[in-house]
Amino acid sequence: EKRCTAQEARTILAKAPGCKLVDNVTENVYPMPINATSEFDVEVGRIRESLVFEPCGLELFVSGDQLLRGAALNAVLIAEKLL
Repeated sequence: EKRCTAQEARTILAKAPGCKLVDNVTENVYPMPINATSEFDVEVGRIRESLVFEPCGLELFVSGDQLLRGAALNAVLIAEKLL
């Protein structure tokens, strides 16, 4: 509903629990599966404002260890938060 710039998204995601902001375009550093292996946090980067879903859309890369942090762990974390 509201517009969120790529920079605003970076600021929010940098503080978000369970996320690791990996977004340095000048040094070609971005989320990659090999770097996310055996890590609980999900890497997020390459954040761009969407040309397709403008003015309110964002596009980003996300990479995580799906065997380590899959739907089951996320369900447990959500349940713990609700309790």
